[in-house]
Amino acid sequence: MTPATRTLVVELLTEELPPKALKGLGEAFAAGILADLRERGFLAPDSKATLYATPRRLAVSITQVRAVAPDAEVRRKLMPLSVACGPDGAASAAFRKKLASLGREDLIDSLRDARPGRGPLQITNDGNVEAVFLRDRVPGQALQLGLERALQDTIEGLPSPKVMSYASRGSYHNDVKFVRPAHGLLALHGKDVVAVRALGLSAGRTTAGHRFLARRDVEIDDADAYAPTLEAEGKVLPSFTGRRNRIVAGLQEAAGEGNLLMPAALLDEVTALVEWPKVYTGGFDPAFLEIPRECLILTMQQNQKYFAVTGADGRLQNRFLLVSNLDIRDPEAIIRGNERVLRARLADAKFF
Repeated sequence: MTPATRTLVVELLTEELPPKALKGLGEAFAAGILADLRERGFLAPDSKATLYATPRRLAVSITQVRAVAPDAEVRRKLMPLSVACGPDGAASAAFRKKLASLGREDLIDSLRDARPGRGPLQITNDGNVEAVFLRDRVPGQALQLGLERALQDTIEGLPSPKVMSYASRGSYHNDVKFVRPAHGLLALHGKDVVAVRALGLSAGRTTAGHRFLARRDVEIDDADAYAPTLEAEGKVLPSFTGRRNRIVAGLQEAAGEGNLLMPAALLDEVTALVEWPKVYTGGFDPAFLEIPRECLILTMQQNQKYFAVTGADGRLQNRFLLVSNLDIRDPEAIIRGNERVLRARLADAKFF
Protein backbone atom coordinates (compact mmCIF):
# COMPACT_ATOMS: atom_id res chain seq x y z
CA MET A 1 0.00 0.00 0.00
CA THR A 2 1.46 3.36 -1.01
CA PRO A 3 1.39 6.42 1.29
CA ALA A 4 -1.15 7.99 -1.05
CA THR A 5 -3.73 5.28 -0.34
CA ARG A 6 -5.11 4.22 3.01
CA THR A 7 -8.00 2.22 4.37
CA LEU A 8 -11.31 4.04 4.67
CA VAL A 9 -14.02 3.05 7.13
CA VAL A 10 -17.50 4.60 7.30
CA GLU A 11 -20.16 3.75 9.89
CA LEU A 12 -23.70 4.91 10.61
CA LEU A 13 -24.71 4.25 14.23
CA THR A 14 -28.47 3.92 14.63
CA GLU A 15 -31.34 2.70 16.75
CA GLU A 16 -32.12 -1.02 16.29
CA LEU A 17 -32.60 -1.73 12.58
CA PRO A 18 -35.32 -4.07 11.22
CA PRO A 19 -33.83 -7.57 11.65
CA LYS A 20 -35.33 -9.08 8.53
CA ALA A 21 -33.95 -6.23 6.42
CA LEU A 22 -30.53 -5.87 8.06
CA LYS A 23 -28.57 -8.18 5.76
CA GLY A 24 -29.87 -6.44 2.64
CA LEU A 25 -29.31 -2.99 4.14
CA GLY A 26 -25.72 -3.85 5.01
CA GLU A 27 -25.00 -5.20 1.54
CA ALA A 28 -26.58 -2.19 -0.17
CA PHE A 29 -24.74 0.31 2.06
CA ALA A 30 -21.35 -1.25 1.35
CA ALA A 31 -22.01 -1.73 -2.37
CA GLY A 32 -23.27 1.85 -2.79
CA ILE A 33 -20.25 3.49 -1.13
CA LEU A 34 -17.84 1.22 -3.02
CA ALA A 35 -19.41 1.81 -6.43
CA ASP A 36 -19.69 5.58 -5.99
CA LEU A 37 -16.08 6.01 -4.84
CA ARG A 38 -14.84 3.76 -7.64
CA GLU A 39 -16.75 5.79 -10.21
CA ARG A 40 -15.22 8.99 -8.85
CA GLY A 41 -11.69 7.58 -9.13
CA PHE A 42 -10.81 7.22 -5.43
CA LEU A 43 -10.10 3.49 -5.49
CA ALA A 44 -7.19 1.42 -6.73
CA PRO A 45 -7.92 -1.46 -9.15
CA ASP A 46 -7.52 -3.99 -6.33
CA SER A 47 -9.35 -2.10 -3.58
CA LYS A 48 -11.48 -4.44 -1.50
CA ALA A 49 -14.56 -3.74 0.62
CA THR A 50 -15.64 -5.46 3.84
CA LEU A 51 -19.21 -4.89 4.94
CA TYR A 52 -20.34 -4.69 8.54
CA ALA A 53 -23.93 -4.80 9.80
CA THR A 54 -25.21 -5.19 13.35
CA PRO A 55 -28.57 -4.35 14.93
CA ARG A 56 -27.29 -0.80 15.54
CA ARG A 57 -24.87 -0.04 12.72
CA LEU A 58 -24.20 -0.13 8.99
CA ALA A 59 -20.54 0.15 8.02
CA VAL A 60 -18.01 -0.58 5.30
CA SER A 61 -14.22 -0.73 5.22
CA ILE A 62 -12.44 -0.20 1.89
CA THR A 63 -8.72 -0.71 1.29
CA GLN A 64 -6.43 1.48 -0.84
CA VAL A 65 -8.51 4.66 -0.99
CA ARG A 66 -6.93 7.85 -2.33
CA ALA A 67 -7.13 11.13 -0.42
CA VAL A 68 -7.55 12.94 -3.74
CA ALA A 69 -8.94 11.46 -6.94
CA PRO A 70 -6.71 11.63 -10.03
CA ASP A 71 -7.11 14.54 -12.41
CA ALA A 72 -9.62 13.72 -15.12
CA GLU A 73 -9.81 14.75 -18.76
CA VAL A 74 -13.20 16.04 -19.85
CA ARG A 75 -14.49 16.92 -23.31
CA ARG A 76 -17.39 19.32 -23.41
CA LYS A 77 -19.31 20.73 -26.33
CA LEU A 78 -19.19 24.51 -26.42
CA MET A 79 -21.35 25.48 -29.41
CA PRO A 80 -21.84 24.88 -33.15
CA LEU A 81 -18.94 26.11 -35.28
CA SER A 82 -21.26 28.42 -37.22
CA VAL A 83 -22.03 30.24 -33.94
CA ALA A 84 -18.45 30.22 -32.67
CA CYS A 85 -17.00 31.80 -35.85
CA GLY A 86 -17.82 35.13 -37.42
CA PRO A 87 -18.00 35.68 -41.21
CA ASP A 88 -14.24 36.26 -41.32
CA GLY A 89 -13.42 33.05 -39.42
CA ALA A 90 -12.52 34.89 -36.20
CA ALA A 91 -14.03 34.04 -32.84
CA SER A 92 -17.51 35.47 -32.37
CA ALA A 93 -18.63 37.52 -29.38
CA ALA A 94 -20.70 34.56 -28.15
CA PHE A 95 -17.67 32.29 -28.30
CA ARG A 96 -15.47 34.82 -26.48
CA LYS A 97 -18.09 35.15 -23.76
CA LYS A 98 -18.31 31.35 -23.40
CA LEU A 99 -14.55 30.95 -23.01
CA ALA A 100 -14.45 33.85 -20.53
CA SER A 101 -17.08 32.12 -18.38
CA LEU A 102 -14.83 29.05 -18.28
CA GLY A 103 -11.73 31.07 -17.49
CA ARG A 104 -10.09 30.07 -20.78
CA GLU A 105 -9.71 33.40 -22.60
CA ASP A 106 -6.22 32.21 -23.58
CA LEU A 107 -7.78 29.93 -26.18
CA ILE A 108 -9.68 32.61 -28.12
CA ASP A 109 -7.01 33.04 -30.80
CA SER A 110 -6.54 29.29 -31.25
CA LEU A 111 -9.96 28.72 -32.79
CA ARG A 112 -8.56 29.14 -36.32
CA ASP A 113 -6.15 26.24 -35.71
CA ALA A 114 -8.67 23.90 -34.08
CA ARG A 115 -8.60 20.41 -35.58
CA PRO A 116 -10.02 17.00 -34.56
CA GLY A 117 -7.79 15.29 -31.99
CA ARG A 118 -5.35 18.18 -31.67
CA GLY A 119 -5.08 20.84 -28.94
CA PRO A 120 -7.61 21.81 -26.27
CA LEU A 121 -10.04 23.26 -28.83
CA GLN A 122 -11.33 20.72 -31.33
CA ILE A 123 -13.78 20.94 -34.21
CA THR A 124 -15.71 17.72 -34.66
CA ASN A 125 -18.81 16.75 -36.59
CA ASP A 126 -21.58 16.33 -34.04
CA GLY A 127 -24.10 14.39 -36.08
CA ASN A 128 -25.62 17.08 -38.28
CA VAL A 129 -23.27 20.04 -37.81
CA GLU A 130 -19.68 20.77 -36.96
CA ALA A 131 -19.21 21.89 -33.37
CA VAL A 132 -16.43 23.25 -31.18
CA PHE A 133 -15.38 21.09 -28.23
CA LEU A 134 -13.09 21.91 -25.33
CA ARG A 135 -10.78 19.20 -24.05
CA ASP A 136 -9.69 20.13 -20.55
CA ARG A 137 -8.15 18.59 -17.44
CA VAL A 138 -10.21 18.80 -14.25
CA PRO A 139 -8.35 18.64 -10.91
CA GLY A 140 -9.12 15.56 -8.83
CA GLN A 141 -11.78 15.84 -6.13
CA ALA A 142 -10.88 15.64 -2.44
CA LEU A 143 -12.10 12.54 -0.56
CA GLN A 144 -14.25 14.65 1.75
CA LEU A 145 -16.37 15.89 -1.14
CA GLY A 146 -16.50 12.53 -2.89
CA LEU A 147 -17.41 10.56 0.23
CA GLU A 148 -20.11 13.02 1.28
CA ARG A 149 -21.76 12.69 -2.11
CA ALA A 150 -21.37 8.90 -2.03
CA LEU A 151 -23.00 8.78 1.41
CA GLN A 152 -25.90 10.92 0.28
CA ASP A 153 -26.54 8.83 -2.85
CA THR A 154 -26.19 5.54 -0.96
CA ILE A 155 -28.49 6.53 1.89
CA GLU A 156 -31.16 7.68 -0.55
CA GLY A 157 -30.94 4.38 -2.44
CA LEU A 158 -31.09 1.93 0.47
CA PRO A 159 -33.75 -0.78 -0.02
CA SER A 160 -35.84 0.09 3.02
CA PRO A 161 -39.54 -0.85 2.94
CA LYS A 162 -40.33 2.00 5.32
CA VAL A 163 -38.47 5.05 6.67
CA MET A 164 -38.91 7.12 9.83
CA SER A 165 -39.04 10.89 10.14
CA TYR A 166 -37.29 12.36 13.16
CA ALA A 167 -35.68 15.56 14.38
CA SER A 168 -31.95 16.02 13.99
CA ARG A 169 -29.86 17.33 16.88
CA GLY A 170 -30.88 20.84 17.83
CA SER A 171 -34.02 20.75 15.69
CA TYR A 172 -37.64 20.82 16.79
CA HIS A 173 -38.96 19.53 13.48
CA ASN A 174 -38.84 16.13 11.82
CA ASP A 175 -36.24 17.17 9.26
CA VAL A 176 -34.46 13.81 8.72
CA LYS A 177 -35.69 10.58 7.14
CA PHE A 178 -33.96 7.23 7.55
CA VAL A 179 -34.75 3.59 8.35
CA ARG A 180 -34.21 4.28 12.06
CA PRO A 181 -32.93 7.37 13.89
CA ALA A 182 -29.17 7.74 13.38
CA HIS A 183 -27.09 8.91 16.36
CA GLY A 184 -23.50 8.75 15.12
CA LEU A 185 -21.34 8.94 12.03
CA LEU A 186 -17.78 7.63 11.86
CA ALA A 187 -15.46 8.25 8.90
CA LEU A 188 -11.75 7.52 9.05
CA HIS A 189 -9.15 7.54 6.28
CA GLY A 190 -6.23 5.87 7.97
CA LYS A 191 -5.87 7.80 11.23
CA ASP A 192 -7.55 10.94 9.88
CA VAL A 193 -11.20 11.86 10.36
CA VAL A 194 -12.94 12.65 7.06
CA ALA A 195 -15.08 15.68 7.89
CA VAL A 196 -18.27 14.61 6.12
CA ARG A 197 -21.90 15.16 7.13
CA ALA A 198 -24.92 12.91 6.66
CA LEU A 199 -28.38 12.72 8.24
CA GLY A 200 -27.61 15.88 10.22
CA LEU A 201 -24.51 14.29 11.79
CA SER A 202 -20.85 15.30 11.62
CA ALA A 203 -18.32 12.50 11.31
CA GLY A 204 -15.85 11.64 14.05
CA ARG A 205 -13.85 8.65 15.29
CA THR A 206 -16.18 7.50 18.09
CA THR A 207 -18.67 4.63 17.91
CA ALA A 208 -20.68 2.74 20.53
CA GLY A 209 -19.98 -0.61 22.14
CA HIS A 210 -22.46 -3.26 23.29
CA ARG A 211 -25.41 -1.77 25.19
CA PHE A 212 -24.75 -3.85 28.34
CA LEU A 213 -21.31 -5.46 28.09
CA ALA A 214 -19.11 -2.48 27.18
CA ARG A 215 -18.76 1.25 27.61
CA ARG A 216 -20.94 3.55 25.59
CA ASP A 217 -18.18 5.36 23.65
CA VAL A 218 -15.42 3.47 21.87
CA GLU A 219 -12.77 5.50 20.07
CA ILE A 220 -11.29 4.08 16.88
CA ASP A 221 -7.66 5.13 16.40
CA ASP A 222 -7.20 3.91 12.83
CA ALA A 223 -9.47 2.67 10.03
CA ASP A 224 -7.69 -0.72 10.00
CA ALA A 225 -8.42 -1.07 13.73
CA TYR A 226 -12.20 -0.63 13.38
CA ALA A 227 -13.30 -4.27 13.68
CA PRO A 228 -10.58 -5.42 16.14
CA THR A 229 -11.28 -2.47 18.45
CA LEU A 230 -15.04 -3.01 18.41
CA GLU A 231 -14.56 -6.68 19.22
CA ALA A 232 -11.94 -6.22 21.95
CA GLU A 233 -13.23 -3.07 23.65
CA GLY A 234 -16.87 -2.87 22.54
CA LYS A 235 -17.93 -6.52 22.75
CA VAL A 236 -19.39 -6.21 19.25
CA LEU A 237 -18.79 -8.54 16.32
CA PRO A 238 -19.45 -6.07 13.50
CA SER A 239 -19.23 -8.56 10.63
CA PHE A 240 -22.63 -10.06 9.78
CA THR A 241 -20.94 -13.14 8.33
CA GLY A 242 -18.61 -13.45 11.31
CA ARG A 243 -21.51 -13.35 13.77
CA ARG A 244 -23.49 -15.83 11.73
CA ASN A 245 -20.55 -18.25 11.66
CA ARG A 246 -20.09 -17.94 15.43
CA ILE A 247 -23.80 -18.65 15.96
CA VAL A 248 -23.68 -21.73 13.72
CA ALA A 249 -20.64 -23.06 15.58
CA GLY A 250 -22.33 -22.45 18.96
CA LEU A 251 -25.55 -24.13 17.86
CA GLN A 252 -23.75 -27.17 16.50
CA GLU A 253 -21.74 -27.54 19.69
CA ALA A 254 -24.85 -27.23 21.86
CA ALA A 255 -26.82 -29.70 19.72
CA GLY A 256 -24.20 -32.38 20.31
CA GLU A 257 -25.32 -35.69 18.83
CA GLY A 258 -28.75 -34.28 18.00
CA ASN A 259 -29.83 -33.07 14.58
CA LEU A 260 -30.18 -29.30 14.49
CA LEU A 261 -33.09 -27.68 12.64
CA MET A 262 -31.40 -24.54 11.36
CA PRO A 263 -33.30 -22.69 8.55
CA ALA A 264 -31.18 -20.07 6.75
CA ALA A 265 -33.85 -17.37 7.16
CA LEU A 266 -34.00 -17.91 10.92
CA LEU A 267 -30.21 -17.81 11.14
CA ASP A 268 -30.11 -14.50 9.28
CA GLU A 269 -32.82 -13.01 11.48
CA VAL A 270 -31.17 -14.10 14.73
CA THR A 271 -27.80 -12.79 13.47
CA ALA A 272 -29.50 -9.44 12.95
CA LEU A 273 -30.77 -9.38 16.55
CA VAL A 274 -27.47 -9.74 18.43
CA GLU A 275 -24.06 -8.06 18.52
CA TRP A 276 -22.25 -10.51 20.84
CA PRO A 277 -23.97 -13.91 20.39
CA LYS A 278 -24.00 -16.70 22.94
CA VAL A 279 -25.94 -19.96 22.60
CA TYR A 280 -27.78 -21.38 25.62
CA THR A 281 -29.85 -24.57 25.98
CA GLY A 282 -33.33 -24.68 27.50
CA GLY A 283 -35.88 -27.41 27.95
CA PHE A 284 -39.63 -27.98 28.19
CA ASP A 285 -42.02 -30.55 29.63
CA PRO A 286 -41.89 -33.80 27.59
CA ALA A 287 -45.69 -33.89 27.77
CA PHE A 288 -45.76 -31.16 25.13
CA LEU A 289 -44.27 -33.65 22.64
CA GLU A 290 -47.81 -34.98 22.21
CA ILE A 291 -48.51 -31.83 20.20
CA PRO A 292 -47.92 -32.32 16.45
CA ARG A 293 -44.24 -31.82 15.68
CA GLU A 294 -44.98 -29.12 13.10
CA CYS A 295 -46.80 -26.98 15.67
CA LEU A 296 -43.92 -27.22 18.14
CA ILE A 297 -41.31 -26.29 15.55
CA LEU A 298 -43.41 -23.42 14.22
CA THR A 299 -43.89 -22.02 17.74
CA MET A 300 -40.20 -22.24 18.55
CA GLN A 301 -38.93 -20.81 15.27
CA GLN A 302 -41.44 -18.14 14.31
CA ASN A 303 -42.64 -16.93 17.69
CA GLN A 304 -39.52 -17.29 19.83
CA LYS A 305 -36.60 -17.47 17.34
CA TYR A 306 -35.39 -20.71 18.96
CA PHE A 307 -33.73 -23.67 17.24
CA ALA A 308 -35.29 -27.10 17.63
CA VAL A 309 -33.29 -30.35 17.94
CA THR A 310 -34.26 -33.88 16.88
CA GLY A 311 -32.73 -37.20 17.81
CA ALA A 312 -31.14 -39.74 15.49
CA ASP A 313 -34.60 -41.27 15.06
CA GLY A 314 -35.98 -37.94 13.78
CA ARG A 315 -38.15 -37.37 16.84
CA LEU A 316 -38.24 -33.92 18.37
CA GLN A 317 -36.37 -33.56 21.65
CA ASN A 318 -37.79 -31.63 24.59
CA ARG A 319 -35.06 -28.99 24.44
CA PHE A 320 -34.37 -25.87 22.43
CA LEU A 321 -31.37 -23.65 21.67
CA LEU A 322 -31.58 -19.89 22.02
CA VAL A 323 -29.15 -17.19 20.87
CA SER A 324 -28.70 -14.48 23.48
CA ASN A 325 -27.08 -11.05 23.13
CA LEU A 326 -25.48 -11.54 26.57
CA ASP A 327 -22.49 -13.74 27.31
CA ILE A 328 -22.52 -13.90 31.11
CA ARG A 329 -21.05 -16.19 33.77
CA ASP A 330 -24.40 -17.37 35.14
CA PRO A 331 -27.09 -17.51 32.43
CA GLU A 332 -29.63 -19.28 34.66
CA ALA A 333 -32.05 -16.33 34.70
CA ILE A 334 -31.91 -16.01 30.90
CA ILE A 335 -32.59 -19.72 30.36
CA ARG A 336 -35.38 -19.98 32.93
CA GLY A 337 -37.06 -16.84 31.61
CA ASN A 338 -37.11 -18.20 28.07
CA GLU A 339 -38.41 -21.55 29.31
CA ARG A 340 -41.35 -19.82 31.02
CA VAL A 341 -42.22 -17.92 27.86
CA LEU A 342 -42.04 -21.06 25.71
CA ARG A 343 -44.13 -23.03 28.22
CA ALA A 344 -46.94 -20.49 27.85
CA ARG A 345 -46.67 -20.61 24.06
CA LEU A 346 -46.79 -24.40 23.98
CA ALA A 347 -49.73 -24.46 26.40
CA ASP A 348 -51.63 -22.23 23.98
CA ALA A 349 -50.68 -24.51 21.08
CA LYS A 350 -51.84 -27.59 22.98
CA PHE A 351 -55.16 -25.95 23.89
CA PHE A 352 -55.97 -24.93 20.34
